[in-house]
Amino acid sequence: MAKFDALADYCREQKLREFELPFHKIEGLIGSKLLDSALRPQYWANVVDGSGPVRAAMKDTPYETFLVLGSKRVRFQRKF
Repeated sequence: MAKFDALADYCREQKLREFELPFHKIEGLIGSKLLDSALRPQYWANVVDGSGPVRAAMKDTPYETFLVLGSKRVRFQRKF
């Protein structure tokens, strides 16, 4: 199981159009601390090729991920 698979599974269970999770909740789901680079928008950016551990895990979920600038929170927005 890849590091972010549990986060992707959690997202697949959600029905909301949009929601936010604080870093500590994400860390609880994945079972480890997020890297310092998680504070950069590029870490969570949605790209077509799905490179990077977060993007690879999230590409088959109904959500796109966005860092909420100035916070340790991520916004999940439904893409379909």
